[in-house]
Amino acid sequence: MVDPRFFRLSGPIALTGLAEIAGARLGAGANGAALFSGVAPLDQAGLDEVSFLENRRYVDGFRTSRAGACLVHPSLADQAPAGMALLIAERPRRGYAHIARAFYPDSLPSSGTHASAVIDRSARIGQGSLIEAGAVVGAGAEIGARCRIGPNAVVGAGVVVGADSEIGANASVSHCYIGVRCVIYPGARIGTCGFGFDPDPAGHVKIPQLGRVIIEDDVEVGANSTIDRGAGPDTVIGRGTMIDNLVQIGHNVRLGRGCIIVSQVGISGSTVVGDFVTLAGQAGLAGHLTIGSGATIGPQAGLKDDVAAGETVMGSPAVPWKEFGRQVAALRNLAKKKGE
Repeated sequence: MVDPRFFRLSGPIALTGLAEIAGARLGAGANGAALFSGVAPLDQAGLDEVSFLENRRYVDGFRTSRAGACLVHPSLADQAPAGMALLIAERPRRGYAHIARAFYPDSLPSSGTHASAVIDRSARIGQGSLIEAGAVVGAGAEIGARCRIGPNAVVGAGVVVGADSEIGANASVSHCYIGVRCVIYPGARIGTCGFGFDPDPAGHVKIPQLGRVIIEDDVEVGANSTIDRGAGPDTVIGRGTMIDNLVQIGHNVRLGRGCIIVSQVGISGSTVVGDFVTLAGQAGLAGHLTIGSGATIGPQAGLKDDVAAGETVMGSPAVPWKEFGRQVAALRNLAKKKGE
């Protein structure tokens, strides 16, 4: 159940309106005028709530669900219980996301600056932005319109934050340009000094990190993730990329558009990642690699070689997934023989 203390409910919304929002069509016999008050999982939804089914693993729960309406793929519509109104969609989960946002729209923050915030006189704050308690905005920084700078967040000198973006509580951003509609979640560290030095027994010599971090539009950076600024060339995060919590991205890394970087991934310096690449949880990438567009790096993979566009690799050291499967099968067979 959605807690009203944390999420503002909008509605009710008629079924025909929900179909339009989701880009779905009504199932046979559905009452388009019926009103619905919210969303809920299949096993918890009531008669005035909307749910969705996309994964076939949950068909049994779908058959017994009490949800008044459900988004479902055409191939599974015949599994619906009697009386359930159907919203037929090719991508039910995406439709559900649009409906959930309609019921629980993001709250627009009030604008203004808390008395305890520290803003340099040369900084520029866009109209409608909110600067919360304890936040710091450095000299020459530019905050776009309708932004939110969370409690105790630090926006360093010269940083540019695009309109409708959010910097979460206790996050710090420096040496960077952030696009529009970006979200930097609490505790993230953007633009910190890259890990570059010349090793020497007499004492390592730090190499100045003179680049920036460029975060393009519609990017999210998860809580406590870190993105180092470049050593000379910039570190670049491509438009629409989603970065999970606890991710480390080294200096000079270039991520393409629409990438998905899952929790605890580490990307070493100067690696170039193409568009729409998925890096699964705990994958580790060596430096100076090239990952082709559309590639997938499996969970806990240890990557030391380039990966071609569209290829899927797994294991440590990472190999093509079919080869990885053969390796696992061979090890399993060896273990069985040893146990005989």
